[in-house]
Amino acid sequence: MLTLDKVYDASRVLKEVVRPTACIYAPKVNEGVHTYLKTENLQVTGSFKVRGAYYKISQLSEEEKSHGVIACSAGNHAQGVALAAQKSGIKAVICLPDGAPISKVEATRSYGAEICLVPGVYDDAYAEAIRQRDEKGYTFVHPFDDENVIAGQGTIGLEIYNELQDVDVVVVPVGGGGLISGVAYAIKQLKPSVRVYGVQAEGAPSMVKSLAEEKILCLDNVHTIADGIQVKEPGENTFEYCKKYVDGIVTVTDDEISSAILYLIEKQKLIAEGAGATPVAAVMFDKIPDIKGKNVCCVVSGGNIDVTILSRVIKRGLLKSGRSDTLTIQLEDKPGQLKGVSSIISELGGNVIAIHHERASEDSDITECLLRLVLETRNFQHIKDIRAALKKGGFKILNK
Repeated sequence: MLTLDKVYDASRVLKEVVRPTACIYAPKVNEGVHTYLKTENLQVTGSFKVRGAYYKISQLSEEEKSHGVIACSAGNHAQGVALAAQKSGIKAVICLPDGAPISKVEATRSYGAEICLVPGVYDDAYAEAIRQRDEKGYTFVHPFDDENVIAGQGTIGLEIYNELQDVDVVVVPVGGGGLISGVAYAIKQLKPSVRVYGVQAEGAPSMVKSLAEEKILCLDNVHTIADGIQVKEPGENTFEYCKKYVDGIVTVTDDEISSAILYLIEKQKLIAEGAGATPVAAVMFDKIPDIKGKNVCCVVSGGNIDVTILSRVIKRGLLKSGRSDTLTIQLEDKPGQLKGVSSIISELGGNVIAIHHERASEDSDITECLLRLVLETRNFQHIKDIRAALKKGGFKILNK
């Protein structure tokens, strides 16, 4: 059984390895909301997962440790288990989806773990880990549906309460539900009035749908840039804890997640992976009810973003926040047209970062040509002003 004493015991044990992370004030996430960021992206291994993994392994018997441990993960739990096993001097085998970011795979390998890449997503890696556990006798360390793992994650709730005793709302990413189960349990024991909300990616809403149907559901497929919460099915324990202690779970789109990642980079100088940015996205885009004037803490759960997709995520974030626009303009094929367009954009403070001029096109008259521009802009109003000025100047914009 999960108890507050167990969470406090986990806090004591974790002092050996875990870094207490700060709650940073972030006033510009949403005007009128007093937002704080619990920076688990700055944690050892770059994610909160080391808390649950280390505490779980610390509670194993010597017999269990002698067999070595096996785990499955999209990446962050893998690193937590690998580090905990290394510090405990035991063997670790980690099953990861073959699509896991290379950076996470190599980081896990760097802690001395044996890597097993499995075709598919997290749930396929889970099935393979269970098969190897049964075949070879390893001790399985579940990434979320385990009381000791949940207790380890619950230490985040203790730290939030100790640093922000006037907190009103805590917002937490949800994949399988281990993090929110531990945080919600600890927070509700210490201050029952605090509301706890979970956030899932719109493309992987397993806990949202399970709670709506009042039974655990397994989704046919999941797809999101937030690979850390790309889980088809919640756990049995975590489902019950969410029903009992969580006030609600909302979803955010990949575009909203990208905007949150961009905000954290630009305004807070923090790198967050997709899953870690979901609470910030939920607050930014008003997904959490009744938080104006409230003290809200977003758990930024991890920072292990795949650097190879970071540029794409930033591009999506720029588009979603009105910081970039693409224009397709139909021009008369005569001298001075390009100068006219660039003059209008320049006068309004737009910055052209890419240009393509096409003379022959199936979509245009033989005496016309197409101009495609990518602009750097300030916000959506800036985009609207530039487009209006171009139309007023007699230029035809083909795309919305």
